[in-house]
Amino acid sequence: MTDPADAEGSASESPVVEVEGLSHSFGQISAFSDVSFDVAAGTVTALVGPNGSGKTTLLRAVLGLLDPDDGTVDLRAERGVGRRVGYLPQNPQFRPTFTVEETLAFYADLLGGEVDASAVIDRVGLSAASDRRVDALSGGMTRLLGIGQAILGDPELVVLDEPTGDLDPRMTEYIFDLVADLADDGMAVLLATHNLAGAETGDAVALLDDGGVVATGPPAELLDRTGTDSLHAAFVELTGGRPQLGGDAETPTVSVRTRGGRE
Repeated sequence: MTDPADAEGSASESPVVEVEGLSHSFGQISAFSDVSFDVAAGTVTALVGPNGSGKTTLLRAVLGLLDPDDGTVDLRAERGVGRRVGYLPQNPQFRPTFTVEETLAFYADLLGGEVDASAVIDRVGLSAASDRRVDALSGGMTRLLGIGQAILGDPELVVLDEPTGDLDPRMTEYIFDLVADLADDGMAVLLATHNLAGAETGDAVALLDDGGVVATGPPAELLDRTGTDSLHAAFVELTGGRPQLGGDAETPTVSVRTRGGRE
């Protein structure tokens, strides 16, 4: 496992991906404006914001799936077996009649090289369901399958769009622990989430609101800056008391571990 202190120190000198002044609009409607942040190897960066704040569009711009109106994305990911970036979309779709093992084997074949799909199945915790068809998986298992697809080939950057959306607290806890483990193994993880308790366990948070980034930094720094005791309260403070994140007021707090193994 990578020592988080070592990972943060080396990554701060050379980010895996660096976003600078990114802006994008759909006609007269601004999705986001002048967004800047970077993601280091061995760290988790969470994009947090209400519905419509541009999180998914921003992730797509980072991935090169759309051309932003302004700004740059400097992707420096180099290691990996035939793959630099892994991506989990918000609503992953897989062939329903394939089993878990067949699904990941299919994507592994697309990557080529020596990609051990069985090891990835075990890594995400789906070994007991490896022979189960996709159409018989629960929502949480489908999301784990999506994460497995995203980390095939050991990419340096993993981008996850709402990996815990609509999942129960136990599966939410498991996925945030899994994300922390990926970072401990040296991957750079960029995720969009509505789950503030989970985002608070990451290394860095970018709070999006009203078309821009209102604050970035380690969660503890944002709490100190606002004099609050939770990321939820910090968000409300930093956005001037505007409406809370959709659904977060009813999201149960989960007891996930913070980066570095702290509780």
